[in-house]
Amino acid sequence: MDELKPLLARADRLLDRLERILPEPPLAEPDWAGNTAFRWCRTDRGGHLHAIARPHEIKASQLRRIDHQRQRLDRNTRQFVAGLPANNALLWGSRGTGKSSLVKAMLQAYADQGLRLLEVSPTDLVDLPQIIERIADRPERFILFCDDLSFEADDPGYKALKASLDGSLSVAPDNLLIYATSNRRHLLPESMQDNLDSHHVDGELHHGEAVEEKISLSERFGLWIAFHPFDQDAYLTIVDGWLRHYGLDLEHAPDTRERALRYALERGSRSGRVAAQFARDYAGLVGLEQRER
Repeated sequence: MDELKPLLARADRLLDRLERILPEPPLAEPDWAGNTAFRWCRTDRGGHLHAIARPHEIKASQLRRIDHQRQRLDRNTRQFVAGLPANNALLWGSRGTGKSSLVKAMLQAYADQGLRLLEVSPTDLVDLPQIIERIADRPERFILFCDDLSFEADDPGYKALKASLDGSLSVAPDNLLIYATSNRRHLLPESMQDNLDSHHVDGELHHGEAVEEKISLSERFGLWIAFHPFDQDAYLTIVDGWLRHYGLDLEHAPDTRERALRYALERGSRSGRVAAQFARDYAGLVGLEQRER
């Protein structure tokens, strides 16, 4: 038996080499009609679009205090679904203010009109040419969704996204838009040295090469939508909206409002995400107390 171990080890190494040489078997076409959301999954020899069985369903009407942002993205998406010119969109700003939820709400609103959502991790953006090739001839309308997007200076996905947005010899298909969310407006970290490299020419300020490079990517998104921190009143309005989703409201008890403010203070944020988390926690507490009476 011991004499077979070296032979088995050599056979395993040989099989590994053969797997790398042999072409990857063709993958089955995704069920575009039966599913609305897909996730790009990388493998050692490529990748495939995996259907998301239960996508996060959220209605745009559930998102409070971002009416202007919702209207802009909704109009752009309606143009796209109708086959009209539309822009790639960058949703940037404070964390927890509804950027990702708003993109998901677009799928909820227009899936029955042929809209499909393709989720791609920022680390997988190097595969953009493969993804585009797979959907280029489809009749559906695709939004490629990249959440929490940011890059370091040497990130390989940076150049792939930049070329896909505008700059590659191959034109992007008409049935694809890219919607990205980020806490950074220019998607790359900024340093003090970048500003020191700026200079004046004939009374005008000219950015240094480092700043120009960082701006060049975000400028390729035709639609910029900014999300700003919520004040206390806005936070409480959002809390009330989520509480009503659970059959409650801010007037449920004398201390409900105070609890909501204390929850935000403990978290150090008055974001929409924190408001939803408080409502979920509070609704669960109320339900538990009612069951245990």
